[in-house]
Amino acid sequence: MDDHLTGWLSSLDEDRLARVLANRPDAIAAPWPRRLDALAQRLTDDAAVMRVIRTLPLPPLELLQACLVLGDRPSEDELARFLGVSTSEVIPWLDRLYDHAVAWPGRDGRISLAGAVARWWTAPCGLGEPLAAYLESWKMTTEALRRVCRVLGLPAQGGRRQTVARIGALLGDSERLGALLEEAPEGTMEMLDGFAWDGPVRSVHGNRFVVTGTPEKWALDRGLLFRTQWDLAEMPREVALALRGPDYRAPFTPYPPETATAEADAERVEHEMCLAAPRVLDRATALLENVDKTSLPLLKSGGVGVREVRRLARETGCSEGETRLLVEVVAVARLIRLDDDASGLVPAERFGAWRLDEPAARLCVLLSAWLRMERSSLRRAEGRPSTLLGDEPAGETIARIRWAVLAALADLGEGRGFATVQELVQRVHWRAPLLDKELLAQCTPAVLEEARLLGLLSCDALTGLGRALAALGPVAGDESQAGVPEVEHDPELARCATRAFASAQRTALFGADLTAVVTGPPSVDLARLLDRAAERETQGEASVWRFSPASVRRALDAGDTADSLIADLSEAGALPQPLTYLIRDAARRHGEVTVSSVGCIIQGSDPALLAEIAAHRRLSRLGLRLLAPTVLAGAAPAGPTLSALREAGYAPVPVDDTGEITVRREPQGGRLILLPGGRVAELEPPATLVEPPPDPREHAKRLLVSGAPLAEGGRSGQTWAVIGRMATRLPAAQQSLLGFVVDRDVRALITLRDGVTATISHGELRSGVLDAWCEEAGDYLEFPLHEIASVIAAS
Repeated sequence: MDDHLTGWLSSLDEDRLARVLANRPDAIAAPWPRRLDALAQRLTDDAAVMRVIRTLPLPPLELLQACLVLGDRPSEDELARFLGVSTSEVIPWLDRLYDHAVAWPGRDGRISLAGAVARWWTAPCGLGEPLAAYLESWKMTTEALRRVCRVLGLPAQGGRRQTVARIGALLGDSERLGALLEEAPEGTMEMLDGFAWDGPVRSVHGNRFVVTGTPEKWALDRGLLFRTQWDLAEMPREVALALRGPDYRAPFTPYPPETATAEADAERVEHEMCLAAPRVLDRATALLENVDKTSLPLLKSGGVGVREVRRLARETGCSEGETRLLVEVVAVARLIRLDDDASGLVPAERFGAWRLDEPAARLCVLLSAWLRMERSSLRRAEGRPSTLLGDEPAGETIARIRWAVLAALADLGEGRGFATVQELVQRVHWRAPLLDKELLAQCTPAVLEEARLLGLLSCDALTGLGRALAALGPVAGDESQAGVPEVEHDPELARCATRAFASAQRTALFGADLTAVVTGPPSVDLARLLDRAAERETQGEASVWRFSPASVRRALDAGDTADSLIADLSEAGALPQPLTYLIRDAARRHGEVTVSSVGCIIQGSDPALLAEIAAHRRLSRLGLRLLAPTVLAGAAPAGPTLSALREAGYAPVPVDDTGEITVRREPQGGRLILLPGGRVAELEPPATLVEPPPDPREHAKRLLVSGAPLAEGGRSGQTWAVIGRMATRLPAAQQSLLGFVVDRDVRALITLRDGVTATISHGELRSGVLDAWCEEAGDYLEFPLHEIASVIAAS
């Protein structure tokens, strides 16, 4: 915990503190802190600070590096001078850091940084560790320090701290260092410039550091370089700064790079979104239904092979790019899963419920999965696409690139499109400078193409869907999550998705040439109906289906009748006579050969016995019929049939497919078939959003009121004394555990005298009462110490 930060937080008014809490929701997540010192501890947590740093654009990161280089808590004016700009240009970006509690001003106006910042950047502005870190190292003996002083012509007497200060004063002064370098061997300046501008760590020839007269040996003896390994050397920060000269200014880029934009036709952008959204849902459904019929096999090395991708694209009418994208999206959405028995991918349980949901909700599930997907389906490395669903070492970075690209596109303004991908990449890099620039340049074209296929990008500008999704990057989640309700049920995204389906066509023009034409994006239900009974020939601005005897027979095979198919198609448009004739003619020929399903087969060697069983009145419910003199077919499964035969006085035995007698198995329960293909599904209840953290303003008000330290117990070292005096029902071991709940935030399960139990943590002692976070209540509650009957560690 930083006392400077606690002091700064206590000086803030309610509005400013609320702004800090709004930018750092991690700091007030349950169990939320109740005092400013506890808040400061959360705000300076290393992992939390690093997560914040990764979300900041280039200017505040440049300010953090400049502060590290200057050291000793610089003032705003000193920082501005080092950057070569006016203080007024620095203050807005410093406020950005203050609002995220990564840096904060002290009462003296000097800037403090969170400790994690220095641990994040070991070489700010390309500069190495401070000179003191090398001179005060345990490897540098006092005699070695004095030897450096003598070589530099400095007094060697005095303590270690004085010696270090003398060396630092000389090597950090540009003029004195310049005078020293006049005596250097030839080639020294060129070598040192390499470290100063392209360092601070460089590969070297280790043997040159032990040969007298070489530039390396000369620099090593004078503390200009330090060799950390035989073939590696480093230059201290002060030396590099002195070599760069007094005119050196740290980089500062307060404005994003110029990005040429062009106006996008709003009507066309909206129209193409309305074309793409139904197609995405239509093709994703077709792909999943195809996988439902034939599992998608995986390669031995992992992932899906190119041959399977092409087969799936051919059978579903998708392009290869669409197939690659949709397979990975539905995998992240948990609509397909790995089935060891099928040795491949099959639809998951969620698929049935997803297919029954509204089109807009289904699209939101797909877009949420794409947003958190840690792979780029259309990225080509070395001219080749990556293996579909294969391993992706840079997964998390790819997801962050997707969020940054969407955010940069949103920054261009509504109705504005980018001119060149190269300029867009530069703008994205300014927004997210910690992303790998080479990977960013490689992934950005793929992200843009994926966005176009999903209806998020048109005319190089974000559509309404794209803008709504871009705002959800901070809550996108990661690929390990089965779903993210904050995205899937976001009101603005849902509204845009509904609008994207509003113009979908629900009628078709049926022609006498046995075609059906849909002028515009077909609705999901219409596309499914036409796909069921006809072959899709073209798609785009207008889609064309053609009916044939084979396509109609396919619909009849799936369970349609001539009357039901004609009725369904008639709801979509007026049917011409040739199409009606085709359907009825196919229906007349349908069923010339029949295939019956049976629950089980009964075999026997005595034809008379089987005829008796078939005619038995008590066995009529089994639906028995003779297939041959010694073979009976039954409609009921084997289990109920065995039981019924035994109740009727017969002695049957179960056999397997090979005729071997088997152990009796319990009959399988029946299931309600709700969907084609024998799939069972039930609509899931609406997902509830994760409870949001406390309102920043309300929490700021609470902190400013109750931010004072505790008077009794708490962190004062009297915890065990208070607990021992007040919690008299507890044995000594349980009193100690309760003390850990207070002093170390340990979780514990307590039981009160009346039998009530609670899982608690983050306890504080107040006048004989334990005030602790109760997980069951989701709030802080008070538990009288004398009422606590037992304490055990929570699992």
